[in-house]
Amino acid sequence: MQPVRLVVGRLLARCPPTHSGRQLSSGSTISIRDALNQALDEEIRRDANVFVMGEEVAQYDGAYKVTKGLWKKYGDNRIWDTPITEMGFAGMAVGAAFAGLRPVCEFMTFNFSMQAIDQIINSAAKTYYMSAGRVNCPIVFRGPNGAAAGVAAQHSQDYSAWYAHCPGLKVVTPYSAVEAKGLLKAAIRDDNPVVFLENEILYGQQFPFPEEAKSEDFVLPIGKAHIERPGNDITIVTYSRGVEFAMEAAKQLATIGVEAEVINLRTLRPFDFETVKKSVMKTNHLVTVETGWPFAGIGAEISAQVIESEAFDYLDAPIYRVTGVDIPMPYAQSLEAAALPTADHVVKMAKKSLHIQ
Repeated sequence: MQPVRLVVGRLLARCPPTHSGRQLSSGSTISIRDALNQALDEEIRRDANVFVMGEEVAQYDGAYKVTKGLWKKYGDNRIWDTPITEMGFAGMAVGAAFAGLRPVCEFMTFNFSMQAIDQIINSAAKTYYMSAGRVNCPIVFRGPNGAAAGVAAQHSQDYSAWYAHCPGLKVVTPYSAVEAKGLLKAAIRDDNPVVFLENEILYGQQFPFPEEAKSEDFVLPIGKAHIERPGNDITIVTYSRGVEFAMEAAKQLATIGVEAEVINLRTLRPFDFETVKKSVMKTNHLVTVETGWPFAGIGAEISAQVIESEAFDYLDAPIYRVTGVDIPMPYAQSLEAAALPTADHVVKMAKKSLHIQ
């Protein structure tokens, strides 16, 4: 296998325009899988230092076909199949990033990232600080995160809170196709290590894909939340697949005259607290939604930050959290469904906050 070409003395890429606040025009639809593939294709073509490595990402086109066609297009120099040894190839990727390359390191599932967590935390996340700013690590660790379907406890964990806990990492959690493309491109161009948590259940879903998102210069800013649905009665804060539950809950609440504001965090670290705070100060009610475990979860952190801020004085009810059940994920389909949150759970907590029977 030929080494990736290291371009010495390369010019800094020009900063692309970002799309954070304005309404995007309507357009065609695309799946999350294809949006991620498009982002990888464009960034590999754009920057000779970008390459992808992981299990079955090359000749097999990826376990979830996110890298479909890229090996045939770019060859062994840019798309690397690795052995089944996460600690080994994650360490190789971190070393390559230290040397000036921009690896995209795929975990077939983030549950396997536990084998590589020393490389992610102790090497990638901490080296910039420990080197006094002399050695940065422009790397993306990406793959499906959280529960899929029928894969039991050892393949269903949500690592959002795990990685968001660690200084030195940026943690990105896209929901839609536009976010998948725009945020992955931003993550690849970032000079810091980024943990990019996708959702396997969402891979095949179709989402609107406006003309602006088809541009090779389309990049979304890391660290900025998005208001998916404006409302004045209650704030629902969520991310990744939780947006699906929150939006369905908002529709149900609208039938009884409750207008919920749904905030899609998009990024867990850095956390856009200002958007959450302003919404809570407007609606006076807050529900958080996540698929991970409740103890020390993302909802707990959001709740703490709201309580510690001036937004606390605006609350008219306690903050309520909707999470996964506090158990290892069952294998049986009926028990798995019972262990995960639904839109009905969100509606129940919203009604509880608003004192609606």
